[in-house]
Amino acid sequence: MTTSEIKLKITVDENQLPHKIEWEAADAQEGSACKSMMLALWDEKENNTMRIDLWTKEMSVEEMKKFFHQNIMTLTDTYLRATNDDVTVKDIREYMSGLGRRMGVLAND
Repeated sequence: MTTSEIKLKITVDENQLPHKIEWEAADAQEGSACKSMMLALWDEKENNTMRIDLWTKEMSVEEMKKFFHQNIMTLTDTYLRATNDDVTVKDIREYMSGLGRRMGVLAND
């Protein structure tokens, strides 16, 4: 068994709003700065999800739309791997395809 560590460094401004978000991991080739992050943790005791959602002032609305859409799509992939629930995944992907077009993050066919 091995242990891996992921480090997050958040620099905030005088109003405690994120100015800079940096991360690094021993397994990654190099750390990086990013404009936004979403971290979700399952609290077994509370049977509830805990979240940390942060984004910098430099994150544009268009980038946030794409980030949001891509997160839902990757969560859908995770859900499929964990449950093999093809029916629900099909419904989510169909819905997110239409939503992505309405949000302007996917091309209209």
